[in-house]
Amino acid sequence: MGKKGAIHLKDITVKVIDNDVERAMKILKKKIQNDGLFKRLKMKKHFEKPSQFRRRKMREAMRRQRIATSRKH
Repeated sequence: MGKKGAIHLKDITVKVIDNDVERAMKILKKKIQNDGLFKRLKMKKHFEKPSQFRRRKMREAMRRQRIATSRKH
């Protein structure tokens, strides 16, 4: 069992084809962004008070709910 709120990272792999490192970097950045790693790193830079954490989580849940209901219609 890990800590409460522990981050579990999944493996992200990118293959470099024909020595095209620029394209591989672009793909890697997109995968990392879609995974939410940049957002998590940004959040960990500064301490977030528990009350701020709860408010942020509530806002994110409301946003997800709004998006889900708009997709149904």
